[in-house]
Amino acid sequence: MITCPACGHENRPEARFCDSCGAALVGAGNREVRKVVTILFCDVVGSTALGERVDPEPLRRLMGSYYEQMRAIVERHGGTVEKFIGDAVMAVFGVPQAHEDDALRAVRASAEMQAAAVLLELGIRIGINTGEVVAGEGETLVTGDAVNVAARLEQAAAPGETLIGSETRGLVRDAVETEETKPLELKGKAEPLQAHRVLVVDPDAPSVARRLDRPMVGRARELERLVGDFEHSATDRECHMFTLLGAAGVGKSRLVRAFLEATGERARVLRGRCLPYGEGITYWPVVEVLIQLGLDPDSVIGVSPVEAQLAFRKLLEDEAAKGPLVVYFDDLQWAEPTFLDLVEHIADWSRDAPIFLLCAARPDLLDLRPAWGGGKLNAVSLLLESLSAGDSALLVGELLEEIELDARMRTRIVDAAEGNPLFVEEMVAMVREDGIDADMAVPPTIQALLQARLDRLGGDERTVIERGAVEGKIFHRGAVLELAPEPVRAGVGMHLLALVRKELIRPDRTEVPGDDAFRFRHLLIRDAAYESVPKETRAALHEQFVAWLDSHAHLVEQDEIAGYHLEQAARYRAEIGSPDEVVAEQAFRRLAAAGRAALGRSDWSAARSLLRRAVALLPVGHPARSDVLPDYFFTLVESAEWDAARAAVAELQASSDERSQTFAKLFGAELDVVTERETGFTPLVAETFAAALETFERLQDPTGLAYASRLSALERWAALRWVEAIERFEIAAANASRAGMPYLEDDARSRIARAYALGPSPLPETIVRLQEFIRDHSDRPLALGGIHGALARVLASRGEIEAARAVPSAEELYLEAGMEVEATSAQYTRAWIARCAGDFEEEERLLRRMIARQEELKDRNYLSTGWMQLGWCLAEQRKDEEAQRALERSRELTIPEDVVDIIGLDALEAMLRARRGDLEEAQELATRALARAEETDHIEMWLDARWSATEVFELAGRGDEGKALLQESVEIAERYGHLVAAERARERLAAGV
Repeated sequence: MITCPACGHENRPEARFCDSCGAALVGAGNREVRKVVTILFCDVVGSTALGERVDPEPLRRLMGSYYEQMRAIVERHGGTVEKFIGDAVMAVFGVPQAHEDDALRAVRASAEMQAAAVLLELGIRIGINTGEVVAGEGETLVTGDAVNVAARLEQAAAPGETLIGSETRGLVRDAVETEETKPLELKGKAEPLQAHRVLVVDPDAPSVARRLDRPMVGRARELERLVGDFEHSATDRECHMFTLLGAAGVGKSRLVRAFLEATGERARVLRGRCLPYGEGITYWPVVEVLIQLGLDPDSVIGVSPVEAQLAFRKLLEDEAAKGPLVVYFDDLQWAEPTFLDLVEHIADWSRDAPIFLLCAARPDLLDLRPAWGGGKLNAVSLLLESLSAGDSALLVGELLEEIELDARMRTRIVDAAEGNPLFVEEMVAMVREDGIDADMAVPPTIQALLQARLDRLGGDERTVIERGAVEGKIFHRGAVLELAPEPVRAGVGMHLLALVRKELIRPDRTEVPGDDAFRFRHLLIRDAAYESVPKETRAALHEQFVAWLDSHAHLVEQDEIAGYHLEQAARYRAEIGSPDEVVAEQAFRRLAAAGRAALGRSDWSAARSLLRRAVALLPVGHPARSDVLPDYFFTLVESAEWDAARAAVAELQASSDERSQTFAKLFGAELDVVTERETGFTPLVAETFAAALETFERLQDPTGLAYASRLSALERWAALRWVEAIERFEIAAANASRAGMPYLEDDARSRIARAYALGPSPLPETIVRLQEFIRDHSDRPLALGGIHGALARVLASRGEIEAARAVPSAEELYLEAGMEVEATSAQYTRAWIARCAGDFEEEERLLRRMIARQEELKDRNYLSTGWMQLGWCLAEQRKDEEAQRALERSRELTIPEDVVDIIGLDALEAMLRARRGDLEEAQELATRALARAEETDHIEMWLDARWSATEVFELAGRGDEGKALLQESVEIAERYGHLVAAERARERLAAGV
């Protein structure tokens, strides 16, 4: 059967137009959808024994009555009997039309089925499960694992028992009392299944109770409007109809509660609620009002509609004569037309009666009655919009109460909920139930609500919104036209306007000249529409979209967008068992291009993610992967993802071509230097770098030359030979520029700046040079990170502390770029500023924080230096025992080729030993540190070695030598412009060493 999208009539499978209203049914018959439904299996217990005891004729009558009653109960609750299998009944709730309470309908139906079976003297068992299936639109046949689980639950149930799955329980938790069973070992399921035994079903409770006791946020203006209209009605003794419209969960009920609290005893309140389904529900809200008044409902509704209108209006007018009256009708979107006529009759004809008709409804009401309230001077409608991000954050805080949740998770909830209080409540409920590590997936309650809303759309409207969802939260009319089937295209514009009116989408700024853009009002609506499309169809639509995009748009992020859509197409084809290598390769090329573009703009996080996704599309060993692996490796090292970096090196090593194997040797050596305790920039490593340079020069490979020359320069950097390092980094920058690799050029410029700050150039000259660098690289954040850090360090060394602190933080620049290792090492600059300011406590705090992060990153390269610097800081504060522990930890991590650490540790240990009285060893260490420091270009190492040796020699009775070293320190510091070091040395000289 095919359901008409216009009138709901069930039509013949072959029909193209509705037999009832004539509306087109094009495309409705064979269209498949993915959706979440609730499946119910019911079986008679002991039917074989029953057949042996009972004659076939009465047995036939008994089973006929059983089938008839089971079907009637299922259909009364909005379900569909898909089939009878012997004595078993399979029913589905959610096809062809989904309802937000399908799970509750199924459980309530099961309770009635159990009761009916008792009267028939039959024992039945029932299993209910909720999950995703594939169904033909307008059909009841469903397929998916959720069906199998429902059948297994039924088989596991005892006679007279109903078992439900955890997904179903979550959707009915406040209307059904259950108890957990032992985990069930079900045939065909790898993991035990948690089932829940149904004990009590509340026929009136909502499936999920709202937190109407929570504080109301962000609705002060709307509340003031409501109260003002009520006061007008009460003062002028007029009937006013106030319709509060808003999407499900947006906060209508909470606002109404606040309004009723605000009016207090000023008015009598009568309430009525429209029901989504049931028998004899047309006047159900009237029945509830009459019961509250203590009247017999039949006295009003047991007559014709016109007489019912007159009688009910007269009754309300009589009540209003006693004082202001608030009549609150909720969920008018489910109202029958006859009841809507009654409400409008009261608004039109009530006179001299302070009746405030407060109607709450979803925007769907306007589909039933487009002119609702129109033309009435005493009627007003108010659309309740979503909360602001700030108000949503307040609500999250109120609901979390005692639960500690970090700012990141709070922000995720606020972003996902997009201002809908119900969505906020359900996401917080997930955190409460599953813990703070709960996945921020769409709560099943919200998924059911959105699915039901989409199922109420007409067939072509549904097609249009699904095509828009393929593009994303923001989509273009042209893309929908391209993706829509031919019969739907002519009406795309009309359907988009209808979706705007139904508050599902809204116009937005276009990124494609000459086209119109739209935005989903809520990302979850987009997700629900998208997920209803079968994966095979999704794959085809994503490919179609890329073709449209490439022919109609020219965006900066074109490769990234196209790569994403092709990636989805490839993934879905693989998931359904039809992998397409051509599509996967197309996706790889677009994502790889986008990743390199992200590297070019120093967006390391994006680059790493895009390149990771690119290589994941092709199998290990695919020739195309080796072209991307060097750039991917570089991003992995910068983010300290060592295991993934090693895997990339191993894959390059396994390749047969010389280029890949050379990269493997080059990067393998770099990894060893960075991560292994026993390896540093040894002569063997230097030879590896030099050999790689020769190979890439012979192969005329600009990419290889750029990477190899960078690592060759780093070898001089590690040796503290700053002049030579600057020369090599200039070569590396030129190679990177020729290769079109601005990120490597920026890295080289950054290191050149830092080498000038640490090397033998006078600091005033260095400041001028660095300021020129900043002007030349103002649009290159990666280069600026190092240049700013170098400038701040130099200014601090000059004693210009406030100026140093005012320099933009290199750490923040690196973090924004996603460079974890560089961001952590940049904290040295802040610690250095504190040291130059004489604030050793602050320096200690910063160093400890930096070390903790380096421990997390397993960054051995900087970690040993961090512990060494902390040891010096502690020694300055005379915390010698702690300084000794820091020294020992640094020694554990330091390798012989780590020049800066070896010199610093020897000088530090010499000072600590001398303080303990171990003067012989201390003098030997101090002398060695002095000699090694002289072999470098590192001015600060020269000064640190002299500072330590001065104290050692003084304690060893060699005071004159100590004073001579201090005098040298003053001369060196003044010559190079290290004013802080010069002043410290002079103060020590003045104090008599």
